[in-house]
Amino acid sequence: MAIAGDLTFNPLTDYLTNEKGEQVKLDPPSGDELPTKGFAVEDAGYQAPAADGSKVNVAVSPTSDRLQLLDPFAAWEGIDIKGLKLLIKAKGKCTTDHISMAGPWLKFRGHLDNISNNMLIGAVNFFNEKTDNVKNQLTGAYEGVPKVQRQYKAKGIGSIVVGDENYGEGSSREHAAMEPRHLGVRAVLVKSFARIHETNLKKQGMLALTFADKADYEKIKEDDTIDIIGLTSFTPGTALTLVFTHADGSKDEIKANHTYNEQQIEWFKAGGALNIIRASVKA
Repeated sequence: MAIAGDLTFNPLTDYLTNEKGEQVKLDPPSGDELPTKGFAVEDAGYQAPAADGSKVNVAVSPTSDRLQLLDPFAAWEGIDIKGLKLLIKAKGKCTTDHISMAGPWLKFRGHLDNISNNMLIGAVNFFNEKTDNVKNQLTGAYEGVPKVQRQYKAKGIGSIVVGDENYGEGSSREHAAMEPRHLGVRAVLVKSFARIHETNLKKQGMLALTFADKADYEKIKEDDTIDIIGLTSFTPGTALTLVFTHADGSKDEIKANHTYNEQQIEWFKAGGALNIIRASVKA
């Protein structure tokens, strides 16, 4: 129809009439299965780095809403981590989109602090069945997850996120690990992880832990303060101990498994895989 104005037109056998009244026939389309010259590209867009990178300045406006230079994450302090607050006990499915939503937030992908305002706003709080609504242990008020976490960070208080099965499923969104790290979450304790998200947390220098006994998920209360014990002897295949101190002073001690190998433990100690790479480049 597009060529001849006639649905019965068969370009393999039928002719067309050109502007001179001549009968013409279309050549059948042809193509090469592979480029005859190979994958030769005159300009692949590659630009070689400067011979002396020390004189290169990456200029980013400090007032930009969409771009921000990254600061290295802090290394592990070398001691067990104590006095953490429970940020959220997520109920049910918690995908990377629940942890770091897409949509209009994607315009802040180059600005870690701004995109961190969407951290866990889609996760369902176990204690009230609401999203982006958790108890601030400093004030007792219920506020948005990022707002509460920023207040903890301002006071130098770390936190822990607790999750359900297959935590972090979905797209392998790096920001879902970077945002908690940036805002001061120290550990994520879940019944089970989606594999890629677990690795992403490790790369950012966080503790990605699983319940040795999944029933321990039920022991965690809204006002809990948490200590992570055993980090000074952190080794592959050896569980860590978590102590949950409840508001009434009672405690629950649980075991948490991990899948860290020797290299990944070094990521944790250095504060992230990038810190190790940065140190090796300087060396």
